[in-house]
Amino acid sequence: EALKKTPLFDFHKSHGGKMVSFAGWSLPVQYQDSHLESHLHTRRHCSLFDVSHMLQTKIFGQDRVKMMESLVVSDIAELKPNQGTLTLFTNEEGGIIDDLIVTNTSDKYLYVVSNAGCREKDLALMQNKASELRSAGWDVNLEVTDHALMALQGPSAAHVLQAGVSDDLRKLTFMTSAVMDVFGVPGCRVTRCGYTGEDGVEISVPAEKAVHLAEALLKNQEVKLAGLAARDSLRLEAGLCLYGNDIDERTTPVEGSLGWTLGEITSGCPSPCLKKNVAMGYVDGQYSKIGTPLMVEVRKKQQEAVVSKMPFVPTRYYTLK
Repeated sequence: EALKKTPLFDFHKSHGGKMVSFAGWSLPVQYQDSHLESHLHTRRHCSLFDVSHMLQTKIFGQDRVKMMESLVVSDIAELKPNQGTLTLFTNEEGGIIDDLIVTNTSDKYLYVVSNAGCREKDLALMQNKASELRSAGWDVNLEVTDHALMALQGPSAAHVLQAGVSDDLRKLTFMTSAVMDVFGVPGCRVTRCGYTGEDGVEISVPAEKAVHLAEALLKNQEVKLAGLAARDSLRLEAGLCLYGNDIDERTTPVEGSLGWTLGEITSGCPSPCLKKNVAMGYVDGQYSKIGTPLMVEVRKKQQEAVVSKMPFVPTRYYTLK
């Protein structure tokens, strides 16, 4: 099957992006800068990631909140206008089908962002539930948006973005969202969140304007392009789970929220910031206390490890004190 291409595919190629297959898409793993350089640039300045492969869905209707609450573990009804939450689709056994972000927009729909690798099962889950509920007289319907999605992440992200918007970004706190013009592109949904542990935003932009917006952001020398390699090491330093590695349908939400430890290792990499190896995984509860020394097997060799607090690198999300 041919790989799907994001609206920024040609843009990546023209900027030296090394393209790889990921969840059925052709995406940049890195650019001319090394993985290490991209990772540290994100921590020190800010980087632009193409995350258009993520599934973006809008759920309309008077019963949209009740429908979503029938599928996820979170209290969606208590979300304030334009507030979002990380939540989980779960199966009948309590296993995690996918992790996702649900935003209760002020425009009378729920905005849902979920993983590309789970696209088919997530979409089927939501469509089947919507159809079932409509048959019972509920008011709910689903729309998949074809917008591109870009993540601007790092300590200078808000400053860079502020130059291109009239809204005061100091009012946009972590996990809140607003629709605004961004560098002359109308109808962009800006959500203050991300997958790096840094302050930053995800921008849902009309596909035909994605290249224009990327070029506008890159005019600021603070901004560099970053790919999948940096995205993965950044999220691991921040202690953020990757679906299919750290959580899946065999994992319950309770297990997934335990202190991440070693044993069965689910994610691991050298931490560019800490200059040591870090990993997430599972052990029996009796071995989960912080500071517990462990032995782990890496490529058939025994290595010393110690149970640590999460995240490995402190997060710097923008919140009001």
